Amino acid sequence: MNWHPDWAGVLTGQPLQWIISGFLTTFYVSLIASLFSTLLVVLLLVMRLSTSRIAQGAVAAFVSLFRNTPLLVQLLFWYFAAWGALPQSWRFYIGDIHPWAAFPGDISWLTPEFLCVVWGLGLFTAAFLVEEVQAGLNSVPKGQREAAISQGFSRWTLLREILLPQALANAWQPVTGQYLNLMKLSSLATGIGFSELTYQVSRIESYNAHAFEGFAVGTALYLLLGLILGGLLAAIGPQRPQRHQPKRVKSALPEHSEDGI
Repeated sequence: MNWHPDWAGVLTGQPLQWIISGFLTTFYVSLIASLFSTLLVVLLLVMRLSTSRIAQGAVAAFVSLFRNTPLLVQLLFWYFAAWGALPQSWRFYIGDIHPWAAFPGDISWLTPEFLCVVWGLGLFTAAFLVEEVQAGLNSVPKGQREAAISQGFSRWTLLREILLPQALANAWQPVTGQYLNLMKLSSLATGIGFSELTYQVSRIESYNAHAFEGFAVGTALYLLLGLILGGLLAAIGPQRPQRHQPKRVKSALPEHSEDGI
């Protein structure tokens, strides 16, 4: 029996609407979670660079907790456990329909699933990002930090004006990789019923059994989104200064042949 892919069963009608909705949902949740994790990393860095041992210990505990537990388990915890612990009035308000709480493409963001995924992805990614940025900070010569402190720079000014720009330039490639991982790991949100791209592609299999075509299109869209995000991060990211090799100075002494003449 010959098998022929039926792309019309995926790129038309209801399946196409599901794919477009899933792609936009993945894009929006990745963008918002990236912004949230970035703000959280700045706070964690300030705490880590402070002189308070309590703040430093809190950062160490945060990193250890979120780096060493599976993301899917964390998402399940936030959605099924932490969400139920919120005040009932909050849950009723968020679960209600709000026409104003929607991104272009009619993607609602004020929903339990969307908020829990943004929260979970942001915390998880921040635990990795802070270590990547810390590695970049460690590459900055200690003399620059000591000189800034001697000139009266506050710790926040030291971090913002001197340390962080150089640290990001040194660690931008692994930082970019963490943001791309955030986008790809958003596919795990299908475990809590979040209607992102993987979830919507899975619906096509149940709808018309076009599993190959659906997952092929989904894979291509993940690749496209990764290339777009990677290109944007590379464009807006800091550029590492080029190190120029010192020119070799020719010796003023005369050259001698092997026979000494």
